[in-house]
Formats: sequence, C-alpha cells, structure tokens
Amino acid sequence: MSHGRAEDGIFAMLELLAGEAPAHEYEALTEARRRTGAGPDELAKLERAKQLGLSIRTLTERHHQREAGLSALVDTARDLATPHDVGTLLQVILRRARLLLAVDMAYIGMYEDDQRHFSVRASDGHTTALNIGLRLPSGTGLGHVVMTKPSPFWSPDYLADERIHHSGEVDHVVRAEGLHAILAVPLSRGARPFGTLYVAERKVRHFTTDEIALLSSLGDLAGVAIEKAELLDRSTALVGELERYAGQVEAGLRGAQELGDTQHRLMQLVLGDCDLDTLARAAGKELGAAVQVCAANGTILTTAGDMTGATGRPGAPDGPADPAESALVLATMDAHAAREPVALHGGGLWAVPISAGTGNLGTLLLRPDRPDAVQDERLLRLVAQVVAVQLLVESRRTAIAEGQVRDDFLGDLLASPQRPPHQLEQHARRLGIDLSKPHVLVVARPEGDARGKMAIWAASYAHRLSGLKSMHNGCAVLLLPGTDAGGAARAVSAELSPLLGHPVTVGSAGPMTGTVPVHHGFQEALRCLDAMTSLGVTGRSASVRELGFLGVLLSDNHDVEGFVDSAIGPVIDYDQQRFTDLTRTLETYFDAGGSPTNAAKKLHVHPNTVARRLERISELLGPEWQQPDRALEVQLALRVFRVRHSLRRPDRAAAEEGAGPAEGRET
Repeated sequence: MSHGRAEDGIFAMLELLAGEAPAHEYEALTEARRRTGAGPDELAKLERAKQLGLSIRTLTERHHQREAGLSALVDTARDLATPHDVGTLLQVILRRARLLLAVDMAYIGMYEDDQRHFSVRASDGHTTALNIGLRLPSGTGLGHVVMTKPSPFWSPDYLADERIHHSGEVDHVVRAEGLHAILAVPLSRGARPFGTLYVAERKVRHFTTDEIALLSSLGDLAGVAIEKAELLDRSTALVGELERYAGQVEAGLRGAQELGDTQHRLMQLVLGDCDLDTLARAAGKELGAAVQVCAANGTILTTAGDMTGATGRPGAPDGPADPAESALVLATMDAHAAREPVALHGGGLWAVPISAGTGNLGTLLLRPDRPDAVQDERLLRLVAQVVAVQLLVESRRTAIAEGQVRDDFLGDLLASPQRPPHQLEQHARRLGIDLSKPHVLVVARPEGDARGKMAIWAASYAHRLSGLKSMHNGCAVLLLPGTDAGGAARAVSAELSPLLGHPVTVGSAGPMTGTVPVHHGFQEALRCLDAMTSLGVTGRSASVRELGFLGVLLSDNHDVEGFVDSAIGPVIDYDQQRFTDLTRTLETYFDAGGSPTNAAKKLHVHPNTVARRLERISELLGPEWQQPDRALEVQLALRVFRVRHSLRRPDRAAAEEGAGPAEGRET
C-alpha cells in the first residue's frame, strides 16, 4: 500500500514537471503528502522526486533562456548586418546589449584616432551626460583589465571591489549614474582589441556564466560589425572624394575646352589682320571686363570699356606721386617680376604682363564688369599671349618701339667714348628731346632683391617726367628735366623705396646741358653712390653738390667756387657789402681752437666784439655751423677762399696781412 502511494506521489511530481508548474507547487505536494500520513520511506522518495523535478525544471529553464538568448543574438546579428554608419551602429549594439542582459545601462569605450587614449564613444540608458566623451585614464578600471588580457571581466559592486585599480574621475561618473554591477567584454579585430563593451546595473548583481558568454558573443559580433562600418565610412568618404575629383576634372576639361575656343577666336582675329583696338574689344567681351593695353614705358596703346581711375594721374616732376598710380605701378612691377597676373587690392583691377620670351612688351590692365568677379588666371595669361602676338605683329608702331630707342639713346649718352656730339644732337632732335635745357642725372641702386621690378618702374617714371631711362648693373639711370639734382634724388627715393619694400640708395649730379656732360654727370653720380656706401649712409639720397667738400673731390669739374659759396658765401657777401671783417674773425676763431677769448687777443679787440661777430655769423650761416661736420666744411672753405684770394691779388692780400685789425667795423 505504501509502495503504491509513493508511486502516486512520483507521478504527481511528473505531472507538475510536465505542466511547467512553479517551484512552490512541488513543495506544496510534498507537504500535502506529509499531512495525509505518508511514511518516512514514502516522504523520502517524494523528496527525491521533488529534487529531481526541480533540477529538470531548472535545467529546462536554462535551456529556454539559452535558446532565447541565442535567438536574440541571431536577431542582433541580422540587425548588425544591416549597413550603418559607425555612430548609428554603436547605438544599435548598446540597445541590443541592454535587451539581451536586461541591464540598466550600456556603453562602449574605444581608442581615439591617435591610438594612445581610450574614451567613451557612445552610451545608452545613461541619466547624466558625464560619461559621453569621458577619457579613461590609462591603467585603471575594468577596461584596462579587459584590454590587457582580452577576456570578460565583471564586478558585482564596482565601487566596493578592491580588485580594480580605481580612478577618481571614473568613480565620480559611476557614482553619479548610481551604478553597481558592471560587466565588460573586449571588442576585437582578429586578436587585437580596439575597444570594450560595458553593461551595468544600478543594483548589486552577480552575472551568470551564460550572461557573460552571451555578452562575449555580442562583443565578437559587434567587433566585426564596427570594423565593417568603419570600412564602409572610409569607402563612402573615398567615393565622395572621387566624385568631387571627377567633378573637378570634368570642370577642368570644360574650362580647357573653353580656353581653347577663346584662343582660337582671338587668334583668328590676329591672323585676320585686325588692329589692336579690335583685339582689345574682343578680349574685353571674352573676359567680361574693360581692357587697357599699355606699352613697356606706360604709354596707353588702346582702351576698350570704362577704365576710369585705372591709371591715376600723371605725377608732377617735383610733386608726390598719386597713391592710386603708385599702387598700379607696384602691381605692374609685381606682375612682371612674377610673370603672372596680379590683382590690385581694393581697386578691382588686374595687371597682366605682356611678354615675349624675356622681353617686356607692356602690361594688360583689366577692370571686371562686376567688382566681385574672380578672373581665371589661365584665361588672363592666354589673352595676354594673344595681345603679345598682336604687338609683335605691329612692332612698327612708334609707341612700342620708341621706348627701346630712347633707352638706346641714353645708353649712347652714357657710353665712353661717346659718339660725335653732332650725331647725338641730331638723334636727340629726331626723338624730340631738348638737351639744351637743364637736366639732372639720377642713379638709383636697390639695397635688396628688386626681382626685375626696377626696369618696369624706371620706364614708367621716366615716361611720366618726360625723361630718359636706362639700366646699368642693376641700377636705374634716369636723365630728367630740371635743375635740382638733390630734389630729384629725394623724389626718386620717396617713390621707389615703398614700391620695392626695401631701401634704395640714390645719387644724383647736375644740372647739365648738352650731350657731352651727360657722361660726366653719370660718372659723378656713380661716385656719389660709392661715397655714400663708404660713409655708411646707404638707403638715403644725395647729390654731388650736397656732399660738400666730398662733392668737390668727386666731381669732374671740381666746382670749388660753388663749394665755397655754399659753405661761407653769406659771410663773404656780408663783408663785401658792409666792409666788415667777419671772414677774418671766423678764421682766427678756428685758429684759436674755438676760444672767443683767445681769438680776441689775436685780433686785438675786446672779447665782447668777437662774441657779437660770432652771433652775426650764426645768423648768416645758421646755428649749426659749429657742429663738427659743418665746421670742417667751413674751415676747408675758408682755407680755399684765402688761398684763391691770395693767388688772384697777391699784392693787396699781402698788404692786408700786414695791416692792423679792422677794429670797430663790426658791431
């Protein structure tokens, strides 16, 4: 009877197992049998059956959970196989991780681009923004353990776990999120980990072996998916770059075709024997701009369209250059030096060099119809080349050839030996140059790299001032109308130095008339430059006359009279007009070592008389006549004056030497 009751109890347990009854019903069945008087043997069998049933039930549940996890993992793999960019893919992985393990939060840490720092790239389920972009300190946290030994690592309570090397910054974020249990698995490319997948719970939790294995499998799938997504991103970027490049190539081909068509149309005009005016108008239509063609010396050959304000005003010979013209000259110089188009800042103009080989034929100036229009430099060069061909075809035009002819004529004037004077005078008359009027000669030497700009500027400057220019060993030589050699040198320095951006040393000589003195003036100006270099005053301007007694030594005609007159002329004139003796007083003052008292003794006059005479001399010569450099010139002039005076009138000079002092003549 007892045996039958035990079998009934076992069958009842099997029925509960088959019906997937909850665990408490197994316990309730055993308790019911105990209350109905089941014996010890029967209860032992029921207990054994209960334990087996619960074990089978637990095992079945684990199988179900594993199947569910694997099914979810398959769905995840399918989801990850869908193309995503990296950012979207990371969010998909995190959502799947939270669903698979039913956790509160998930996040991914990855190496940054420099491969030296590790930071949180994405997060899901977070309640604060502290973790996004968090840079994880090296050697700390679960990530360090996982990356060092690529395998899962977890903690039921992170902040209390002493196995982990903690970081204050990371602990602060964990505490702010209220996290306790954290599980981390590696994300790998092959055998090399590149990141970590974390899941976290806001309560203490012990992760099971199945859960760890499931997240590890997700990590493996995620690593492959991230690698493919990064490859897809790079491929997409590369495709985009190739598309842009293809677009640029296509645009370049269209531009090249358009350039070829433009060149063909313009060359057809040149070959059709058109004039420069017609070509300029056609070029203006092609460029959408007003066009002006200038010769090498700045002469305007033709204009098509409105070029108002393009060339400024001609500079006055003795006045400052117009700022607009100076800027245009600088742009022209830059264009020829660089042999490429140059935009004039703020003026809406372009300057394009017109050249043939190394020869400068002129400049093409452009003013676009729209101020904001950006010209294609290839088109500008092409048009300039066509204009160069036209200018070469029209090389008989006087405005083009005249510049070279005038340069050659100045070269003849500077040469040694010169051509016969009557030939030079005839040549000057043919060119319309009147050398019977005073001219000055200026030589400008740049103290730096002029990059070929000097010749461009010199041609323009000589043309504006109706002068001649030539180049000599990198220096600009100018023959200009006028009488003030020093003023001409200063004007050249004031305009040229800012244009070149570095100092220019300028020497000048003159005035001179006729053809023969030009060569001598050129030599004097060169010696003036050498003297300024020796004196350490490069980057300045001076004339031979302004160098005082050095100018007398440097000049070919040794203008002693002019030197004496410039140094002490007012004193000599005063003595002659007032019958005073300031000149002798000045000599005695210097002989006495600059002592008025000693000078008074030698002159046999009262010291106050010498003092008054010196005051009058200061009024005549200026207050700086006693400065060392000026005093030296005054003493030299006195000595020259006395020698010349003695040689011309020896008897009277001797008588004056033996006479007594002219006491009381100067009050």
